[in-house]
Amino acid sequence: MIRNDRINLFAVSIILVCIGVVMIYSASSIYAAERYKDSFFFLRRHVSFLVIGIFFAFLTMCVDYRKFSKVSKPLLLISLLFLIAVLIPGLGREVYGARRWFRYKFLSFQPSELAILAIIIYISDFIARRSDQLKTFWKGFMPPMFVLGFAVLLILIQPDLGTAVSLAVVVFIMLFVARVRLAYLLSLVLASIPLLAILILSAPYRRARIMVFLNPWADPKGAGFQIIQSQIALGSGGIVGRGLGHSQQKLFYLPAAHTDFIFSIIGEELGLVGTLSVVLLFLIFIHYGIKIIKNAPDKFGYFLSVGLVSMICFKAVVNIGVSCGLFPTKGLSLPFISYGGSSFIFDIISVGILLNIARTGEYP
Repeated sequence: MIRNDRINLFAVSIILVCIGVVMIYSASSIYAAERYKDSFFFLRRHVSFLVIGIFFAFLTMCVDYRKFSKVSKPLLLISLLFLIAVLIPGLGREVYGARRWFRYKFLSFQPSELAILAIIIYISDFIARRSDQLKTFWKGFMPPMFVLGFAVLLILIQPDLGTAVSLAVVVFIMLFVARVRLAYLLSLVLASIPLLAILILSAPYRRARIMVFLNPWADPKGAGFQIIQSQIALGSGGIVGRGLGHSQQKLFYLPAAHTDFIFSIIGEELGLVGTLSVVLLFLIFIHYGIKIIKNAPDKFGYFLSVGLVSMICFKAVVNIGVSCGLFPTKGLSLPFISYGGSSFIFDIISVGILLNIARTGEYP
């Protein structure tokens, strides 16, 4: 791999992070000043998350990534124990009916993000070790499905359907690339559709999200309010936007302006030029991510890269799609840009691992 590919991936990541820092302050300053009497409240926290992410990314780059395969099972076990512990009252913090976080003062930790990374590492190691058995059902297909199923169950109990679906999609992509029998994957997907329908229909807020997705104007002041305000923000930006810092929707119209819907604020303030620039940056990131995948020095690095790039790509596509009204609301942050705590930190760590793999796979 040419050294410039690694440098370019790093540069694109830095640009996206810098866009995030600027837009988080722009989107959150007025809300933070009103609620916390400090316009820098969210920016200061985000910068602290960035420092933590860079620290752990640096650690991952200092260790030969192939050593991750040796700790894949202990890491998986720890992540699953965290997923169980967060469900225990008194340990996990409940917010709006969801118990997804451990929190101490201003620090919060979402164990599902660790579980995603741990499962990607475990599946990569599993594929590398059992590449000759992947086409078999019991030895090649079912072991990763048992792990995925248990993790997804724990995440659904929180409840967090968006993260559960994301994890399942990424694992299926990894197994598809590994050439697991397509019949196995399709059979499980078809079998999962009724279960997914039950999960959606059994929860009123999930039913509301689907109805809002189909017709947000049916309840413009209720369930459809958020997506309508998001589309207004994107539409009112025009070609070049209102100007940085001049969003109207962030003035308590668009909920989660600095988290799930920060792409809409980018569209309003920087216009079509800003949103297309962000999309282009993610496409460039994916381009160099694919180069890292192709030039990975071994199977473990190859599939680890596939999993990490797929997760970042999937989250970006879903977040942008939700902001534009193309997908139902999922609650997934925009990688590198949204204010997101654990999600943001693990995005940075993922880049560190990709750079590690790229460095190992370089040739003169």
